[in-house]
Amino acid sequence: MTILANSLIIFFIVAGLVFIVVSAIGLFRLPDLYTRTHAASKSSTLGVMCILIGVFLHFWLIKDHFNPSILLGVLFLFITGPVGGHIMSRSSYIAGIKPWSGTVRDDLKDEIERMKKEQNIK
Repeated sequence: MTILANSLIIFFIVAGLVFIVVSAIGLFRLPDLYTRTHAASKSSTLGVMCILIGVFLHFWLIKDHFNPSILLGVLFLFITGPVGGHIMSRSSYIAGIKPWSGTVRDDLKDEIERMKKEQNIK
């Protein structure tokens, strides 16, 4: 049982580290704010969640200590990480930061223009 528990713990921690490394590489390699925000919010959220799950399993399976606050931390990260990245990206777009020149599609452009027209009419 201990070998299986340790294997599971190591799997989650290594998976978390891989996600965090991918996130760090994305922050350096991706061309603009929007793609970097995506890398930071999605990959790092998954990485930290996997590490926290590994820590939770360590304390629960090895130390016999069930800690629900770690699970609440995982839930909190799952909800707030991507939402925060989305809010930062949208506010940057509204502030006028242009996407990368190689961006193929801009779905938000028409919506922002429609919102500006509605504000001028009212």
